[in-house]
Amino acid sequence: MDKNILYENIIEELKTTYVNKNSDYGDSFGEGFKKWGILSAMVRISDKYNRLANLVSTNKEIQVVDETIEDTLKDLANYCIMTIIELKNDKKVNQYDIENYY
Repeated sequence: MDKNILYENIIEELKTTYVNKNSDYGDSFGEGFKKWGILSAMVRISDKYNRLANLVSTNKEIQVVDETIEDTLKDLANYCIMTIIELKNDKKVNQYDIENYY
């Protein structure tokens, strides 16, 4: 399949997941970001990174079978996008001054 079409399909899946999870969980990511800042995003991204590392580096049987490498990568992508959204919506953050954010 054409890579551009695959990319568009994945982006659509990310959007659907984002909308559905925000419906189920509310804006828990945004609320955490408001409370604890970018560190809250870093913790969630770190958790998913660790999950990915565990999935690809161990030979043990995975207990949570519905969390695949692909699902974990999609979660990582969505967390990164959600972090960008929060940074853009945070009145304290100037797009040219993010390195001084925290």
